[in-house]
Amino acid sequence: MNQISPALADTASEARQPDLRRVNSNPDFWYPVAWSSDVRKGKTVGVTFAGIPIALVRPEEGGLFALYDRCPHRQVPLSQGIVNGQTVRCCYHGWAFGRSGRCIDVPYLGKGKLPNGVRSYPVREAGGLIFVFPGDPEKAKTVPFPKLAQTDNPAFKTRHFSPRVNCHYTFMHENLMDMNHQFLHRRQMGQIKARFLGQDRGEDFIEARYSFMRSGGQQPLAERLIFGKHKDLNGREQPVEEVVTIRTEYPYQTLRITDKDGDLIMDLWAAYVPVDKDQRVTQSFGLLSVLRPKTPLLIDVIWPVLGWFTNRIFLEDKDIVEMEQAAWNEVGYDRNVEIFPIVRELRELLVRCGCPQDVKPAPEPEKKPA
Repeated sequence: MNQISPALADTASEARQPDLRRVNSNPDFWYPVAWSSDVRKGKTVGVTFAGIPIALVRPEEGGLFALYDRCPHRQVPLSQGIVNGQTVRCCYHGWAFGRSGRCIDVPYLGKGKLPNGVRSYPVREAGGLIFVFPGDPEKAKTVPFPKLAQTDNPAFKTRHFSPRVNCHYTFMHENLMDMNHQFLHRRQMGQIKARFLGQDRGEDFIEARYSFMRSGGQQPLAERLIFGKHKDLNGREQPVEEVVTIRTEYPYQTLRITDKDGDLIMDLWAAYVPVDKDQRVTQSFGLLSVLRPKTPLLIDVIWPVLGWFTNRIFLEDKDIVEMEQAAWNEVGYDRNVEIFPIVRELRELLVRCGCPQDVKPAPEPEKKPA
């Protein structure tokens, strides 16, 4: 009997379903692209979503607006331009564009017919973040806006983070959803084992619940300060002290930790935004809300420790997902052998809600002349 080589078997399997690493982010959602503090009054900032250049413009008065970041005249970035009232002027010839993207002035044209404008994007600010809707602007009116951790809850203190990672966004979803990878963090967290408690799923979300059991090593200081000291049971199995709930509700991901009574202790919200056209570079935006201890100002004392601890954990995750991307780059398709059911279902969700790369994006529309 002829044997099929592993490589050929992988190729046959890959042919039966879309390669997850070739599934683009669906643009018909609200995506964070910058922090509000990054765009000062009277200034512009250039960002990208999946290779699409976008200029964020904040006038001295009035709200921020977002335009396609290329002047139609010579394709110079509008983000290099000058904010003038409620317009942005291209730095090259001074063409002016308003909030709607319409060209409203060409200094040397006189009263002649004005040229085409540029696309504008729906934009919102919340939780210290600037969001744009890069897809169909009509859908922006009905697509739900995400709940951003506990940014509006004074009982919590919130930390911002925005690391850039050289990998496809789907690796980030898999990494957080699969808590069986705690072996990776053994130096930071000691020897702990994830216990899968159950799951929930729907058309646009999947959720997994875990608790953790320590089998060796000391409880990290940051963990002890936030959750309290866990008793040493001399090798006996630990009871459920906290429940960790991880949810991908496309395209966002959350991690919520509750104590044994069901009270919320920590709430993480994250979005993974593709930067380049091939979506091999991801800009992460995260909000981490931690319940303030009853002791006044204690949260301010432990905040640097928490920051150091979470950063060390993230750097280990960053290294590992970039290794996964490098392995994909070597062969050009996904050879992952996934056996954990919750991750298999997550992958199906990401394919179902995303956009396979063979679907051509619509060209950037131009505004008609005034």
